[in-house]
Amino acid sequence: MKYIVFGLGNFGSSLSTTLTAMGHEVIGVDKRMEKVELHKDDITHTICLDSTDIQAVSSLPIGDADTVIVAIGEDEGASIMTTALLKQLHARRIIGRAVSELQTTVMQAMGIHEISRPEQTSAVRLAKRLNFKGVVDSFELSNKHNIIELKCPPKYEGKTLKEVEFRKKYNITVLTTIKEVKGKDEGKISGVATADTLLEQGDTLVIFGSLNDLRDMLDDSE
Repeated sequence: MKYIVFGLGNFGSSLSTTLTAMGHEVIGVDKRMEKVELHKDDITHTICLDSTDIQAVSSLPIGDADTVIVAIGEDEGASIMTTALLKQLHARRIIGRAVSELQTTVMQAMGIHEISRPEQTSAVRLAKRLNFKGVVDSFELSNKHNIIELKCPPKYEGKTLKEVEFRKKYNITVLTTIKEVKGKDEGKISGVATADTLLEQGDTLVIFGSLNDLRDMLDDSE
C-alpha cells in the first residue's frame, strides 16, 4: 500500500520507518531538510517541502495514496492547514494527529473522523493497524500475537462461525463480535462468541491470532 506522512518528528518518523519496514511504499514529508536527510535511508522516499503551500502539496501523488497521515505535532496551525489542503485535494483517506482537544474539535468539524492522539496511540500501533485492511484497532500481546478489531468482510456476512471455520482454516479465534447500533458511535458487544454466532453486515470482529495468520485470513477475504 502507499502512504504519505506529513511531519517527520518522533511520531511521524517512527510511523514512516515502521510502515516502510513492513514493505509499504511511504513518502515522508517535512519542511526541515535535516529531518529529511536524517531518515532518507529508512523511509522509501523523503521530500522537503512546506505542507501549507498548496502548489507544493499538489506536486505529491495525493490521489495515488491509500492513506495520508498528518503527523505534524508541535505546530497546530500547520497541521490544520495541511489537513484542509488535503481535503481540498480530495485525498482518499486522511488520518490526523491532534495534540489538544481544540485541534480535535477543529478536525472533526472539517470532516476528519480518524484522529490519532499521541497519548492514546503509538506510531507503531497505528502502523500495525494500517498494515491490515479493514482493521479498526489492534492490541499487541507479544511480538507475534495481536488482538484486532476487524470490520466483518462481506464474504462472511450471513454465516455462522462454525460455517466460516476461522480456527480450522487460519488458526485464529474470534473472541466476540460488536454489533452496529444505528445512531451511536459505539456498538454493542454480543458476548463470548460461539460456533452459532451469526456474522452480519456492520459487525466488528474481535480476533486473536498471530500476525501472519491474520494476514492470510485478510488476504483470502478480499
